[in-house]
Amino acid sequence: MSGIGGVLLRLGKFNRILPPGIAWIIPGIDSITQVVDMRIRSTPFTAEKTLTKDTVPVDVDAVLFWVVTDAQRAVLEVERYLPTISWAAQTTLRDVIGKSELVRMISDRAQLDQELQTAIDAKTSEWGITVQSVEIRDVKIPEGLEDAMSRKAQADREMAARIILAQSERRVAEEIVKAADVYKKNSTAMQLRAMNMTYESIKERGALMVVPSGMMDSLNVNVMGMAAAGFRRDGSGDETP
Repeated sequence: MSGIGGVLLRLGKFNRILPPGIAWIIPGIDSITQVVDMRIRSTPFTAEKTLTKDTVPVDVDAVLFWVVTDAQRAVLEVERYLPTISWAAQTTLRDVIGKSELVRMISDRAQLDQELQTAIDAKTSEWGITVQSVEIRDVKIPEGLEDAMSRKAQADREMAARIILAQSERRVAEEIVKAADVYKKNSTAMQLRAMNMTYESIKERGALMVVPSGMMDSLNVNVMGMAAAGFRRDGSGDETP
C-alpha cells in the first residue's frame, strides 16, 4: 500500500486502516487516531565522537530510507515511531562503528551499509516498518590523524616506486652480464658495439669520429659502405665522418 492512510478506531479499539480518498465514519463512535504516510521516507542520523574498534574517534553521517508497511503496528505498538526510528538507527550505527576498524569504514562502505540495513530492519520490522537502504554519507576523522595517514600513504607510494626501480635495475644488470658474455666470446661484436655507441653519441651534434684503420681492416668493412654511412678516410689512414 502507498499514499496516506488513517488508523480508524471504533469505541477506542482498532477497526481498520483507511485507504487514501473518501471514507465513511460514524460520528461519536469512530475516530481517526493518526494519519500515516506510507510512502518511502528518509531520515538522516549521525554518530559523533564514536570510537572504532582500533580506538579512533570518528564522526559519521548517514541517511536511512524506510517505509511503513503496516500502519496498524506502527501506530498501536510504538508510541511515536518517527523519533524511535531515528534513535534505533543512531544506536545501531554506534554499535557497528565500535565493531569496525577505521580502514574498513573508509574503504568498505557498501558492506557497512548492508550491515546497518540488516541490523536496523531487524528492529523496525516488529513495528511494521521496513528499511529500504542505509547510506553512509561521510566519515570524519581528527585532522592530526588525517595528516598522519596522508604522510603514510605518500611514504608507501615512494617505497613502492623505489622497489620497482630497484627491480628494473636488477633486470638491466642481468641483461648486461649476458651481453658481456657474448662480447667476451666475440671481440668483433665488442668492437662493433663500441663503434655504434660512439656514433650514436655524436651523430646529432656533428662531432668528429676517428676510427683506426687497423680496426677497419680487421673488421673487413667495405670502404664504400662506410662512406655511404657518412665516414671518410683521412690522411693518417683513419676514418672520419
